[in-house]
Amino acid sequence: MESIQSALKQWTKDNKLEQRLHDARKTLLADPLVNNALEGEPVTDDILDQGLIKLYEFQKERQNCESCPGLAACPNMMKGYQPEIILTRRALDLEYHSCSLKKNEENARKQRQLIKSLYVPRDILDATFEKLDRDHEREEASRKALAFAVNAMPGSDGQGLYFYGRFGVGKTHLMGAIANELRDRNIESYIVYTPDFFREMKQSIGDGTFQEKIDMVKRAQVLILDDIGAETISGWIRDDVLGAILQHRMLEKLPTLFTSNYDYDELEEHLAYSERGGIEELKAKRIMERIKHFTTFVTVDGANRRSR
Repeated sequence: MESIQSALKQWTKDNKLEQRLHDARKTLLADPLVNNALEGEPVTDDILDQGLIKLYEFQKERQNCESCPGLAACPNMMKGYQPEIILTRRALDLEYHSCSLKKNEENARKQRQLIKSLYVPRDILDATFEKLDRDHEREEASRKALAFAVNAMPGSDGQGLYFYGRFGVGKTHLMGAIANELRDRNIESYIVYTPDFFREMKQSIGDGTFQEKIDMVKRAQVLILDDIGAETISGWIRDDVLGAILQHRMLEKLPTLFTSNYDYDELEEHLAYSERGGIEELKAKRIMERIKHFTTFVTVDGANRRSR
């Protein structure tokens, strides 16, 4: 590649222009940003002459970083990226890397992706243990929820929780707080509002997405099934959806958490009924044995939060 100086000499014999170019080169190389970037590199004058454009680009981009206006207003050619000078094949080039703000944004995005949800209100996903009501009735439930969140070991320990309580006592908020604590430990969780999820699974048979959706839920590191028992049950949902999910998670030691207005016995009775009107106690009992064996029953007491 011709140097900038050589090319310009062909265009003009203006000595003043040559002097200005010389002075600009000298000023550029005296810039601490450029000087420090070149320190230790075996750079000859020819390499410098041919790489001036790259050095000017480096200087401008790094000066932008020195007076950073924030990621949203980043003036660099690639927003959120800053250049480093590299020497390759006896030529100067630039290699771009994420700046600290960009890395923080990417980490935050990855963190948000650790909490997946289906049909769960946004305020539930924002719940934290610090924001939970500290009343006496929920103290034991909050303590057990926090203990699970800080000690969960998906793949090694499949033990979960079963939160039972009346409508509106804060069971789902506890699950949201668990999900956020797990996120901080880089553990993926999936919060599912069970009635709507089961309805979607019926529809997915027609659009060919059934296996993809059930696999996604089966394989989540921690699965939270919210409001189980509120759905209209069918033999297919009980055996081929819920049963298949729980069987896989039991074998892989992946914790499953539940919230319900039904206790264990009431949920078993609910699962025994099918939409065809029959009673299948044995099949319901098989499902409940998996739930009972791999969860700790927790009663959530207190006033109805939604009536405030």
